[in-house]
Amino acid sequence: MRLITTTQELSNACSAIATSDFVAVDTEFMRETTFWPDLCLVQMAAGEDEIIIDTLAEEIDLAPFFALMADENITKVFHAARQDIEIVHHRAGIIPTPVFDTQIAAMVCGFGESASYGLLVKKLLNRELDKSSRFTDWSRRPLSEKQLKYAIGDVTHLRDLYPKLRDQLKINGRVQWLGEEMSVLTDPATYESHPENAWKRLKMRVRSKKALGVMMNLAEWREREAQRQNVPRRRVLKDEAIYDIAAQAPTTQQELDQLRSVHQGFSRSNKGKGVIEAVKRGLERDPATLPAIKRNEPLNADALAVLDLLRVLLKSAAARHGVAPKLIATSDELEKIARGNETDLPSLKGWRRELFGADALALREGKLGLALEGGRVVPFVPNENGVSVSGQAQGRSRRETVSADARSKK
Repeated sequence: MRLITTTQELSNACSAIATSDFVAVDTEFMRETTFWPDLCLVQMAAGEDEIIIDTLAEEIDLAPFFALMADENITKVFHAARQDIEIVHHRAGIIPTPVFDTQIAAMVCGFGESASYGLLVKKLLNRELDKSSRFTDWSRRPLSEKQLKYAIGDVTHLRDLYPKLRDQLKINGRVQWLGEEMSVLTDPATYESHPENAWKRLKMRVRSKKALGVMMNLAEWREREAQRQNVPRRRVLKDEAIYDIAAQAPTTQQELDQLRSVHQGFSRSNKGKGVIEAVKRGLERDPATLPAIKRNEPLNADALAVLDLLRVLLKSAAARHGVAPKLIATSDELEKIARGNETDLPSLKGWRRELFGADALALREGKLGLALEGGRVVPFVPNENGVSVSGQAQGRSRRETVSADARSKK
């Protein structure tokens, strides 16, 4: 293990690593008090090379590292890559490519949803992961030998995990599946900041177009302020305050002061003035140009029955094919299919459609049923007499079956 603190050392190390087929990469960063992550360390392992880059060292320029990340001749291996890639994109304006994310690969290989790094290290390498420095303040210097040993372990294990997961994908014939997932991670649009779309992050809903317009402008104003000041969004304005202000639409200091979600004197601050201006701009928006308000009407009894069956079908498909259910379809997608609102759903495209999507649509339309076969749930196609004519359910004299059309009539 080498600790890199100068540009020349980094350049030499990256040149050596660039001759490898792949490099395992991890980052340590702090984000508790900032909008953008503060990069503190970068760890890399390739072949016999094991290095830690002190990104806070005074005499270091990270250009050689960013050049390595952009080198398309070497695969960059991460675990849960999104935040690592986001950091590289923010600092250098590039997307590491090609990328292999071991967390997603593990889901494709049947290790469950959001497979933890520790789980993979234990199951595939039979090693116990060192967790002693998980909550280290990586921005403080000097770093101890214990901290450095912990940090490098993240990539030395990752270096050994990659070939095993890669080979398993090849054996299963699922390399292309992972490629589809990596295309999202390596799409620059995934990391582009669009403050005008910040309102989409908010979980609560408003009840009127007027409130929606105000909420959209407030969220955009907060996003720009948080980025400009490099502070967390909540430091500018909490989510609860956005909903309260959107509902009440205060346009004066006096009206803003009356809200319980903001502290006394807030209206006279620069933030308060910014909020009032954002409210006014939101009120000026043409309601006809605003998105439709989702009412989220509760599912009726028939749709709820279909949703229950879709959940069973998903678990069955995931078990048969050894893929994490969450990777195939989300709960939101299942509900949309049950409602008949399946526009542009990932679960109805590509390999997901082959495993689950096509059967899900057939189940909802009453063209597919579910059977208990040897203690397992299997899909079947009923014929005119309601008897299975395909799949593992065929030929059994005793079976327990239920189909979407029969269930919906109850």
